Amino acid sequence: MPNSNYTDDNIRTLEGVQHVRMRPGMYIGRLGNGNNPGDGIYVLLKEIVDNSIDEFAMGFGKEIRISIQDNEVSVRDFGRGIPLDSVVKAVSILNTGGKFDDKVFKKSVGLNGVGTKAVNALSQAFYVCSYRDGESSWARFERGELKDSGKAETREKNGTLVTFVPDSMMFGEYAYNMDYVETMVKNYSYLKKGLTLNLNGTPYKSENGLLDLVNENLSDEPLYPPIHLEGEDIEIVLSHCNAYGENISSFVNGQNTRDGGTHLAAYREAIAKTLKEFFKKNYDPADCRQGVVGAISIQIQEPNFEGQTKTKLGSNYMWEKQVHDESGALKTDIGPTIRSYVNDFVAKNLDNYLRIHKEIVPVIEDKIKASQQEREEISGIQKKTRERNKRTNVYNRKLRDCRYHFNDKVTEKTQENIENSSILITDGHSASGTITKARNANYQAVFSLRGKPINCYKESRKKVAENEELNLLISALGVEDDLENLRYNNIIVATDADDDGMHIRMLVLTFFMKYYPDLIRRGHVHILQTPLFRVRNKKENRYCYTPEEKEKAIKALKTGVEITRFKGLGEISSDEFVHFIGPEMRLDLVKLAEEESIADIMSFYMGDNTLERQNFIRANLRSEEELEDVNI
Repeated sequence: MPNSNYTDDNIRTLEGVQHVRMRPGMYIGRLGNGNNPGDGIYVLLKEIVDNSIDEFAMGFGKEIRISIQDNEVSVRDFGRGIPLDSVVKAVSILNTGGKFDDKVFKKSVGLNGVGTKAVNALSQAFYVCSYRDGESSWARFERGELKDSGKAETREKNGTLVTFVPDSMMFGEYAYNMDYVETMVKNYSYLKKGLTLNLNGTPYKSENGLLDLVNENLSDEPLYPPIHLEGEDIEIVLSHCNAYGENISSFVNGQNTRDGGTHLAAYREAIAKTLKEFFKKNYDPADCRQGVVGAISIQIQEPNFEGQTKTKLGSNYMWEKQVHDESGALKTDIGPTIRSYVNDFVAKNLDNYLRIHKEIVPVIEDKIKASQQEREEISGIQKKTRERNKRTNVYNRKLRDCRYHFNDKVTEKTQENIENSSILITDGHSASGTITKARNANYQAVFSLRGKPINCYKESRKKVAENEELNLLISALGVEDDLENLRYNNIIVATDADDDGMHIRMLVLTFFMKYYPDLIRRGHVHILQTPLFRVRNKKENRYCYTPEEKEKAIKALKTGVEITRFKGLGEISSDEFVHFIGPEMRLDLVKLAEEESIADIMSFYMGDNTLERQNFIRANLRSEEELEDVNI
């Protein structure tokens, strides 16, 4: 029975940045080990670079130097530098900073006075030095605790240097994936024309802003040269290609809003609305946007992001501020809504562009008409399939839903529930039964495939639409009409680690990659890692995901060791499986770089069995004999 004594001794005040260490998720979203671009170590880097970007945005410093060596991160800018007497409190006292007053920082990314303090708290070593007009002020911390500080004369140029090492006590065994870091740095350069970012000695600089981003990342040939339009506080790029889905990057004040928000929703709406009005035809918005590639960047005053990691914009207005009226009383002055601002800009400027560049007009309309024709044909097929499945109750047998999902208010719609909501896609009766018994029914749903789905790479869209398995899967996800209706944040492919399981995994991923690539680009699709071995003695069980982990476990447990090889998910008891889909479950994020050609990837993995693919398999896959080899 829990201790029911509640006294004054239970009341605690956390000093400095202790609260950050106790509740890191409130400040950086997640910890992670660096395998996912949303992991905390990248948030720490971004928080420091954001401060340097804000200096450049205010007109100070044209270069930022970033170095990452052996997990030690160093960021040097040439801005104004932190005021010398405020260096310690600026990096260690929450809700302290210079961005609460828009006289000093306008249209900044970080406005809550938390960012650098969170980096300090979650670093085993943290050093900051500010250089201003021949003087410097520095401080050294360990896990948020001040160890030393001082002032000195200097010949360094004005600016700030921050060096930190993320805390292994918090992040475990982690490593920076330099591909993720390079993408982050490139995005900064696209958004801040004239700024040079130097990453480990390699400079990144953009002359054409978002146009460079789209041109350099195009994986499919555009149907017409990308349209590039710039205005006060807004920049957009737009084109179409012969691909499914939409590929639109979005940014706010230089921040990559990976999960979109009000500005992206407004841009998507504006594209469809403007094209419909230009052609004077009531085209479906989905047809106007099918195959769209592009980007939008806006600058707004005091943005409101959903979550500390700032990946989704929640603001409704371009700016809000407190002003005094004629009587001296405070009132809130509100600017235009983001929706109206983006719509007005796109309506005026895209319409003008199309009237001048008349040669691309028929290209765009032909694309819309082709999308309309295919959608109407496929929609009819899918509707008949869904109605047939409802009559035979197939849907209920295949989907074991969770108590929480996006569209129905079954449980409280908290940020944590949204982030945790998952659908595990598995195959086979035994595996499905195991996962269903072990899952957390509050936010984990299970979808059971029957056999192998069709190979979408080789089949027509019509044939795919007639497929019962994939049709029901899309219905379960809720994305028949729009990806914004996605019912689960995490789509987890959970198949056996044998040949059949791997093949089913590839077939499911091919389906997403071809017809719903944005689900992958937005980081929703994962592969569940399950242990290959259980190594145990009378005192302890260890679950091992690789032969190397197995060998370490054998040596650690020493005597009386028993080894079990798991070949299928159904072989693992539900009591054991609960550990593998709980809070510490291992997920591999399915990644798709912007510049990677989806057609080339699918051709390589799911096309004809070429010599090149055979050589790849031989070089990268372990044989069953290697996995079974046990050296006790």
